[in-house]
Amino acid sequence: MKRIIASIMLLLSAIGFTQTTENPNLAKTKTAKKLAKKFLRKHGIMGMSISVSKKGELIWSKGFGFSNKKPRTRVKTDTTVFRIASISKSITAVALAKLVDEKALELDASIYKYVPDYPKQDYDITVRQLGGNIAGIRHYKDNDEYALNKKMSITEGLDLFKNDPLLFKPGTHYNYSSFGFVLLSEVMQKVSNTPFDAYVYDAIFKPLNMTHSLMDVSDATVPNLTQFYRSSVLKHPVIAKPVANEYKVAGGGFLSTSEDIVKFGNELIYPKIVSKEAINEITTSQRLITGEKTGYGIGFSSETSKNGTPKYYHTGGGVGASSILLIYPEEEIVITVLTNLTGVSMTDFGNELENVFLD
Repeated sequence: MKRIIASIMLLLSAIGFTQTTENPNLAKTKTAKKLAKKFLRKHGIMGMSISVSKKGELIWSKGFGFSNKKPRTRVKTDTTVFRIASISKSITAVALAKLVDEKALELDASIYKYVPDYPKQDYDITVRQLGGNIAGIRHYKDNDEYALNKKMSITEGLDLFKNDPLLFKPGTHYNYSSFGFVLLSEVMQKVSNTPFDAYVYDAIFKPLNMTHSLMDVSDATVPNLTQFYRSSVLKHPVIAKPVANEYKVAGGGFLSTSEDIVKFGNELIYPKIVSKEAINEITTSQRLITGEKTGYGIGFSSETSKNGTPKYYHTGGGVGASSILLIYPEEEIVITVLTNLTGVSMTDFGNELENVFLD
């Protein structure tokens, strides 16, 4: 009898060992799920979508909460469409890289080569400086500009800031600027002779099979689009006011799913549509005239992971949206988190997920 019991225990132990070795990510995903639920509760987030890939394959993709309060609709990582906010800048950067590959423009050329009618400033501005937030173009001056609900084209949106003086001589300071990306998208659509969103669709979304990614058109009906929320005084999510993001699509106006954004992130690890040289241009930190690194390339923050390896990322904050994209090329890992709530700080949660998924 003792021998039978011993044999059974040995068999169960072997089965447990086999399951562990065949599911090396199981413990990581359990830990990540606990952290995600805690994060959701802490910030009162209505809905959140998280997708993680390793070596080009999804290892965890999980929806939390609801895309809509009424009727209650659960988040699905492959179909629930969120505002991705400033992750849009990363998409713009890869589209820019494609134009560089096509020799349609030069990063160190003056913007006036491509948009000669843009009002002259005290200093020249290069395309690279514009995409790196060191051109001196201002950011939103107040919440009214940030949440502007006036439908405009990219060209019309330039009127918001084009006659304002530069904040500084380009290359001397770093100043995060979504308006800078409005001007960058004007350059790109002039060069490509194609509406910016159409160029991005043809150059990025279509070849990467990002079937749920598109521009946020304020009066359009989008299947599986989440409702957008803000936090009330009592920390309960309430529906956010409408916003028109068409003119600033390059800096914060794309919609997508977490699984689509993981596909996009993997382009930087396994390039299919742009060259490695062009990716290096947009992911390498720029330097000020003093030689100081800014920590930002073009559309990507460039830092190091907990392992001391390269880490490219971007956070996003928009009306009814807080998001983060993390790319670790050496570990071959991509992490994306999308939420439908305004004003959630994503950096610390991103670091927690990095600690879980990076060995």
